[in-house]
Amino acid sequence: MGAGKSTIGRLLAKELRLPFKDSDKEIELRTGANIPWIFDQEGEAGFRDREQAMLAELSGYDGLVLATGGGAVMRGENRLTMRAGGRVVYLHASVAQQVGRTARDRNRPLLQTADPAGTLRTLFAVRDPLYREIADLVVETDERPPRMVVLDILERLAQLPPR
Repeated sequence: MGAGKSTIGRLLAKELRLPFKDSDKEIELRTGANIPWIFDQEGEAGFRDREQAMLAELSGYDGLVLATGGGAVMRGENRLTMRAGGRVVYLHASVAQQVGRTARDRNRPLLQTADPAGTLRTLFAVRDPLYREIADLVVETDERPPRMVVLDILERLAQLPPR
């Protein structure tokens, strides 16, 4: 959360002249409900089921930049889908950076706790190794403008061997 997936994904898609999709936004568009409402009504498991189905669908498209929700990596099926669907770029942000970027965002149900920083530390400890497991590239986003991150990704993607 707060690594810049949507912002950087949108800029990267523009540079690559590809369509951009954000799996969370697609879920909201199709359900007509925001993520916090889905969490309230269906719980996290219900949302994760929707997320898995959306990821499976969007990963099947050719020539697309896809930003996933931060928790998508938690399900093994999603990790397999992401790896099979194309290149995986893990935007790594420190917990301190995540806290700063999400402090006023009320659209993140998992952070609606008495200790959002503690929640982010816990989520990071679990998610970071999973992202590293499937990533073709790990890109640091702390203290870097989105355009610089995009240029870094483009340069590093060009150096990867074809799959």
